[in-house]
Amino acid sequence: MSTCVSSSMTNHHDHGFWSGVAELIAAWRFRYRTRHELALWSERDLHDLGLSRSDIAAEIDKPFWRA
Repeated sequence: MSTCVSSSMTNHHDHGFWSGVAELIAAWRFRYRTRHELALWSERDLHDLGLSRSDIAAEIDKPFWRA
């Protein structure tokens, strides 16, 4: 008798899965932190980069999961 195992029945929660989740969470935290740090920048800092306060507001208003 042979045993046939469907790929849908195998365990997909291996090390690769969890490292991918950890990378995703790290990216979300980085976006959250850096977007809120932008709010602290001076007008001169923004001018040096060619950004306006409205550019920063649009970036800060994005949810952390959106790039």
